[in-house]
Amino acid sequence: MDIERRNNVTVTGNPQGPTVVLAHGFGCDQNMWRLTVPALTDDYRVVLFDYVGSGRSDLSAFSEDRYRSLDGYAQDVVEVCDALDLRDAVFVGHSVSAMVGVLAAGMAPERIGALAMVAPSPRYIDDEGYRGGFSAQDIDELLESLEANYLGWSAAMAPVIMGNAGRPELGEELANSFCATDPDMARVFARTTFLSDARDELGNVSVPTLVLECTQDAIAPREVGAFVHKAIPGSTLITLDATGHCPHLSAPEATNEALTAFLAGLR
Repeated sequence: MDIERRNNVTVTGNPQGPTVVLAHGFGCDQNMWRLTVPALTDDYRVVLFDYVGSGRSDLSAFSEDRYRSLDGYAQDVVEVCDALDLRDAVFVGHSVSAMVGVLAAGMAPERIGALAMVAPSPRYIDDEGYRGGFSAQDIDELLESLEANYLGWSAAMAPVIMGNAGRPELGEELANSFCATDPDMARVFARTTFLSDARDELGNVSVPTLVLECTQDAIAPREVGAFVHKAIPGSTLITLDATGHCPHLSAPEATNEALTAFLAGLR
């Protein structure tokens, strides 16, 4: 299979520089990184891709069995890295992709040499001694609403996720991204995302790791960022002066500054 075509892989930037892989979250595609890419291309080789079922990926390659767990998405990452023969790449994952990166680094440690997590969450459902931000009933209702009327759910939830009421164009962009995703495939990705629990994987991370959280985030509250930071030995936690779950769109300057400083420290 042509992995680069399957995952709509784009390679840009400095071919002589270290490689940075940018991975989008649920309901999004690689275009969500468009405000980050210019900050990287002078010094880094930048790899973007779409998970199967998202963006301009090959939808015929979608398998519900494969993508009903985060391991399936992590396998996408590993196969993209294999196809490009990447070594010690820095994997930048937004939202659920942060945990996908953790899994991919465990599957192929020679391929991924560092992790940067943007608004990560290892578990969205509250548990004893853990605040994920949602009750089990909240998630059940969210998934039921999504499965009953995906377009309506997208229009209602996108502004909540984006979290910038004063900039409605951002919520509209996210809603349009959700609506451009095949509903059946989005339902699988949503269920996989919101029912996931990768907390036990965090202690296995042995590469330099940056955790970026926002001051206010309806999807990943600050308790989650603190949990991820504490669970990953030697990780760095930065709280961005930003609101919402997509700081690379709502606060690109702050996000890019933190990311490029982390990358510079790896060189």
